[in-house]
Amino acid sequence: MVVESIGTTSLLRHSPVFGLHYSKDVGGNRKVVNFVRIPRTEFIGRKLVCSTSSRGVGVVRPMTRMALVKSQAMGLAQEAYSYKDEERLPRNFNYGSDSGVDRKPGLWPPENKADNSALHNPLLRQERMGCGWLGAIFEWEGVLIEENPDLEKQAWLALSQEEGKSPPPNFITRRIEGMKNEQAISEVLCWSREPSQLRRMASRKEEIYKALQGGIYRFRPGSQEFVNVLIHYKIPIALVSTRPRKTLENAIGAIGIEGVFSVIVTAEDVYRGKPDPEMYMYAAQLLQFLPERCIVFGNSNQTVEAAHDARMKCVAVASKHPVYELGAADLVVKRLDELSIVDLKNLADIDSPEFGEPELEMELEEEADPSSSSSVAFDDDFW
Repeated sequence: MVVESIGTTSLLRHSPVFGLHYSKDVGGNRKVVNFVRIPRTEFIGRKLVCSTSSRGVGVVRPMTRMALVKSQAMGLAQEAYSYKDEERLPRNFNYGSDSGVDRKPGLWPPENKADNSALHNPLLRQERMGCGWLGAIFEWEGVLIEENPDLEKQAWLALSQEEGKSPPPNFITRRIEGMKNEQAISEVLCWSREPSQLRRMASRKEEIYKALQGGIYRFRPGSQEFVNVLIHYKIPIALVSTRPRKTLENAIGAIGIEGVFSVIVTAEDVYRGKPDPEMYMYAAQLLQFLPERCIVFGNSNQTVEAAHDARMKCVAVASKHPVYELGAADLVVKRLDELSIVDLKNLADIDSPEFGEPELEMELEEEADPSSSSSVAFDDDFW
């Protein structure tokens, strides 16, 4: 029973090796001493070598090579697939331990959040699991078309004069970039909280902006070429903006890109603008893509923050901010045609950490040193 217990608890389930040792007692009589040794297992390069220790006295009965290899193979197989027995155990006990190794080496391919077992076509499932299955979410101004940031400030200043409010300073206008008009008026400017007044002032602000803008739209350099590349590779494209839908549809028609966008999300579709990720989450839902497989194209840190909160990758276009201010983005470019389809596939790679469950960061409280004391101690030797 002792031998069986040793063989069961050994690392690779090796059976002990028996040996004989001949010695003489005090009277000179010859006697036989039995001893047991466990084979020593170690990795040399890529080979698993099992041998008995040469230390000590006595001659070990030799083991046949075939029996040794067979016992090792059986032990490894039992170790590798022992998880099948573990899964039969109840999950509501807290005595499990993590060995730090993969307990399911036989499962391949590994689990992928992009996989959909409801699809009966294996080719479609394989396509979803590849990094080429991705969606693109574009902002409108400053990314696809040229933007004049001064027009937005002038519109807010004109509205404040009409309403008899104090003009917003520069740091306030920078803070409300990307927000919905109603959100900016009620939460940041604090001009009113009545819904009817919010709708009226938001609509008036858009009228002022359209009059200043003049209805003139033109592509940013390289943006039209990059959109054509996405269309060539059949990557679905979504457009998000805090402008009203009618304004955005008129701009799309004026620039001549109708039918390019699979999804259009405007101010009427969401409750909050940036830095809230609601717009991007809704666009991913309409595209029927995982958030981890969507890439957001924006031009501000508010966009980067909202995209990362939605667990999406973000490509920042340095149109109104310098490159060094957009370092939090996954990629920063000056023109969209600097990107290739390979860059997008690398961002949507299934091995990226975003596909795993987020790790909770726990702050450890520092324990007070029991030897320390609030009173001041003096060293007698010093004096």
